[in-house]
Amino acid sequence: MNIDEPAHQENQALATTGGGASAGAELEELEKLGERIAELSAQISAATYELLAMIRDFDERGGWGGGFRSCAHWLCWRVGLDPGAAREKVRVARALGALPLLAAAMRRGEISYSKVRALTRIATPAIEQSLLGFARAGTAAHVERLVRGMRLVDRIASGKDEKRRHATRYLHVYTDEDGMVTVRGRLTPEAGAALIRALDAGVEQLYGPWRHSQPAAAGQEGAEAAAKAEAAAAAVEAAEDFSAEQRRADALGLVAESALAAGLDPGTRGDRYQVVVHVDAEVLAPAARAVPPGSPTARTFPRKRPGGWPATRPGWRCGTPRMAGCSTSAAAPAPSRPPCAAPSSIATAAAASRAAA
Repeated sequence: MNIDEPAHQENQALATTGGGASAGAELEELEKLGERIAELSAQISAATYELLAMIRDFDERGGWGGGFRSCAHWLCWRVGLDPGAAREKVRVARALGALPLLAAAMRRGEISYSKVRALTRIATPAIEQSLLGFARAGTAAHVERLVRGMRLVDRIASGKDEKRRHATRYLHVYTDEDGMVTVRGRLTPEAGAALIRALDAGVEQLYGPWRHSQPAAAGQEGAEAAAKAEAAAAAVEAAEDFSAEQRRADALGLVAESALAAGLDPGTRGDRYQVVVHVDAEVLAPAARAVPPGSPTARTFPRKRPGGWPATRPGWRCGTPRMAGCSTSAAAPAPSRPPCAAPSSIATAAAASRAAA
């Protein structure tokens, strides 16, 4: 210590030197721990290759044939793997049998199972060497991105991408427990664009162009301008009560009815709005004496649709021979199947009531 140097500064310098040595030792220990992690990971990769080699041998020799559907099924039972993981292990094990360079690199622990799993989707003996070089230099995420890109290029080059998209189209329509109809589907780009355009037109027909209302022209009459303004205001008010999904649902119904009305197998109104009720003859017999034939027994229930598009549900009348004892407001269609011969049908009940009268 120098004479002019305070004692506390010397102590601080000693503490700093000791702290630096401690930090350096900690850093060196962490580096050693990281190396041990990398070595263990390489050993796990090598052990995974040995496992895949045994799975391939077990699969080729049919060791899983004692009541199991496949080698993956046996792995699910014996090893406790998820079905998807088991199928992937069997697939990779089979692919490595024809890829000696990738197999040797994985056996030495140079590449991980994640990289090998991705590369075996596109690897062939002709491009195996270049793929191995990329796997050594990049991460597993890089390898996955490379594989996705190469598979997309192959599909486009072979013209299979459009066929694949076309093959994945579907439309599911089913009725829920509460009577609502659920529609789920996947359409081709052309059909989807046409459907979206039709739905937009249906929304505009039902609710009007409420988002972009245009001002009335200068030459219009005052009454006409007022009527259009009132209709536009009513459309805006109706549209604000419903979400975009609800407006499109209403538009889909309008599109369907428009298609049927345009000649797409429309049938008759009775086909689309007919109600069939089955009751016992004993229940109808007392009421039939009090109600004259042809009198309405159920009134018409009006339905309000937004945008001034009202519709009514036709009622039905009992005591007439049409439509097996019921009639709608439209002419009844010819029955598509023989009438039910059960004694509880409406026709039998109507005949019994007339005979009793």
